[in-house]
Amino acid sequence: MSQHYWSPVVRGLVPYVPGEQPKVANLVKLNTNENPYPPSPKVFEAIHAAVNDSLRLYPDPDASALKKAIADYYAVDSSQVFVGNGSDEVLAHVFLAFFKQAQPILFPDISYSFYKVYCGLYEIDYRTIPLNEQFQIDVADYHHVNGGIIFPNPNAPTGCLLSLAAIETLLQANPDSVVVVDEAYIDFGGETAISLVNQYPQLLVTQTLSKSRSLAGLRVGLAVGQAHLIEALERVKNSFNSYPMDKLAIVGGVAAFEDKAYFQQTCQAIIDGRELLAQQLKDLGFDVLPSAANFVFARHPHKEAVQIAAALREKAIIVRHFKLPRIEQFLRITIGTEAESQALVEALKAL
Repeated sequence: MSQHYWSPVVRGLVPYVPGEQPKVANLVKLNTNENPYPPSPKVFEAIHAAVNDSLRLYPDPDASALKKAIADYYAVDSSQVFVGNGSDEVLAHVFLAFFKQAQPILFPDISYSFYKVYCGLYEIDYRTIPLNEQFQIDVADYHHVNGGIIFPNPNAPTGCLLSLAAIETLLQANPDSVVVVDEAYIDFGGETAISLVNQYPQLLVTQTLSKSRSLAGLRVGLAVGQAHLIEALERVKNSFNSYPMDKLAIVGGVAAFEDKAYFQQTCQAIIDGRELLAQQLKDLGFDVLPSAANFVFARHPHKEAVQIAAALREKAIIVRHFKLPRIEQFLRITIGTEAESQALVEALKAL
């Protein structure tokens, strides 16, 4: 009886399962790729200043100030920018706006698992393309008739980066369908494909402020592309929620983009921490994939990943383990503070 009133679509959904958020004190939490450093102090100042009587009024439905800050940062026009509640909401609109096509869309077999969820929600046909033996995307494998292409860069959960030259090769081979580059982790060692949007009318780049700008709790995401792609996203957004960005998210997002020095400083700290942790894991016998993200993807040739994760949990350290084909022996480990990384290394040494 419990599902009696559900629609057939809802009955068939397999929802996304987010990383665990335990309510435990003194936990070393390295499982959800949150930034270990606080947001820019200017974000706090901007939000504090916006907490006033104007909260009784609707926010700007166009989030113009945030679009302008993003456009200025990336040297594009505001008409080329779309914003939403985290990049997941932006991606949801992307799937509906561009990927409901006659042909299946393409994405990697090991990738962000929300892509399959959106395909289920919107009844979109898809085909997964296997990563190569090095767990990297080979763009030559994407030369198929398709209704669109999407992949994270760096990829998640592997952390492996695709060069801009490879992305251009992919774009040149797919002029007739939208290619979405999901750049949730690009600021930790990659080069954004936003520099290519004016050359390629089919290219859309999405980003989030959750990772590199420490604003996972504020929910701000964006997309950059040519104006005709943004117009399609606005049509979907205004048919779904005409006021998605709240006032505090808008002003906080603007401040985060304006404080470039703080942003560069925290990104560099995470990059340095990643390189150190990767080397320490290798010294302990782990195989570590080359990462351009704020996490590393590692496996031990002689220890079961599920057992390592369980043993770390007993020491109040949580990492992410995916019980999925090809990667069931890998652990995804977020780069935390220096103290958190050292606690992890010491616990692994004890194991």
